[in-house]
Amino acid sequence: MLQFLWRVHAGARERSNTELAESARRLAEVTLRRMIAGGINDQIGGGFHRYSVDATWHIPHFEKMLYDQGQIVCSMVEALQATGDPAFAAAIRETLAYVKRDLTSPDGAFFSAEDADSVRPGGEGGEHGEGAFYVWSAAELRTVLGAGRAAPFCRHYGVLENGNAPEGADPHGEFAELNTLIERSSVAETAASAQLGVDETEKLLAECRALLFQVREKRPRPHRDEKVLTAWNGLMISGFARAAAVLGDPSLLSPAVQAAGFIRRRMWDPETGVLRRSFTAGRLGSEGFAEDYAFLVQGSLDLYQTSFDIQWLEWADELQEAMDRLFLDQGGGYFNSSGRDPGVLVRMKEDHDGAEPAPSSVAAMNLLRLGRIFGDERRLDLARRTLEAFAGTWQRAPHALPAMLAALADWLHAPRQVVLAGTPGADDFTALERVVRERLLPGVVLLAADGGEGQAWLAGRAPWLAGMQPVDGRAAAYVCEDFSCRLPVTEPDELRKLLDTRPAGVQDAS
Repeated sequence: MLQFLWRVHAGARERSNTELAESARRLAEVTLRRMIAGGINDQIGGGFHRYSVDATWHIPHFEKMLYDQGQIVCSMVEALQATGDPAFAAAIRETLAYVKRDLTSPDGAFFSAEDADSVRPGGEGGEHGEGAFYVWSAAELRTVLGAGRAAPFCRHYGVLENGNAPEGADPHGEFAELNTLIERSSVAETAASAQLGVDETEKLLAECRALLFQVREKRPRPHRDEKVLTAWNGLMISGFARAAAVLGDPSLLSPAVQAAGFIRRRMWDPETGVLRRSFTAGRLGSEGFAEDYAFLVQGSLDLYQTSFDIQWLEWADELQEAMDRLFLDQGGGYFNSSGRDPGVLVRMKEDHDGAEPAPSSVAAMNLLRLGRIFGDERRLDLARRTLEAFAGTWQRAPHALPAMLAALADWLHAPRQVVLAGTPGADDFTALERVVRERLLPGVVLLAADGGEGQAWLAGRAPWLAGMQPVDGRAAAYVCEDFSCRLPVTEPDELRKLLDTRPAGVQDAS
């Protein structure tokens, strides 16, 4: 839903429909801000719990799922592009730090989840409790932080002497006299009440969180589910890759590359073109489902468009071919299962974007991106047929398929390619790249003409890229609309002006 809203915002802004753009932005932005401030966000260690059990998103079901982290990060990246607010950058970094620290295997793949319950600290007989790892008594906070620091910290995070679970949110009395941290005031409000400066208060709160993290690490940890699931790894690869691109932080790209490399080495058979769904303690699981292919294609495309390493675009292309061969319904869209298992008597097609998007929704976006990269009419036709196959659902109940509507929003934009000619990572190349990353640009694909193997491979599929090169020894940006390119520019401000020009083919989809 957030992915869809950010595209409505970007598209409406492009059409100068200020009211619609502001409405969509406000819906998505307020949602994310309340999530970040809420108890659903682990205020001490980062990462988001699975869902909330109350209307104010205060008391969560404390389980943490990998697929949530990947999708929430992607939404916060788009929020950062839309608003420029560094608060989103901070939340992105905290969430990714949690995944790197607690959900990453020694081989670089991402684990699936952490349980909600764990042994209660100091409890007798190994008694488990929901959220035991995460909650605090007011007395414990005073002991750890000292009375002077505890007072503003407890005020900021809504800590109460008798516990802060809202009425009705603790039917079993598990949180009596315990507190789930939730931001109850802004830093400025906390500073004013404590008669401190804002910077001083921010430093104090950060020091308190660091102290509590150290104490919490000594508690019995929740059980970690160490299955490696291909689909969920694909979502998390997208999260790391998109964050690395928009934050301009190469260190965030490495976890995505390592996870993709693990899956390609251990869970993909290039001879048969078949993915495995899971990997646990050295054992491969069943053959993958459509979501495994779709989410991994998306992650590989994001890896390419961040790193400009052609191997990831080649693999995305290969994976999409495999998905088409195994799951494509000739009537449009994708079956969930391949039909290779004789025990599956009926092949279903998912028509609902739930906690994870439906495979066909993600596939529609992937096909659109690949089609616009290569000028591939077959891929574009498959994207169109996928959208049309589910039209009855998204016309009758649009809330059921918001991810597919996000793909539709991109479809309704004239295809634009931005090709950066030069050496990826060089200062002049990076200066142009930053301009493209500044905002969400519906319908735009970003490519690199690196003068080497990457450009040669691309030109074999998209000959129009062959002659693109730097200008007077400087990295140059070629902005193309439906493969018709403007003269190259070398200055960031010139590129910004070109991207601010409304594409001729934009349709009014509001």
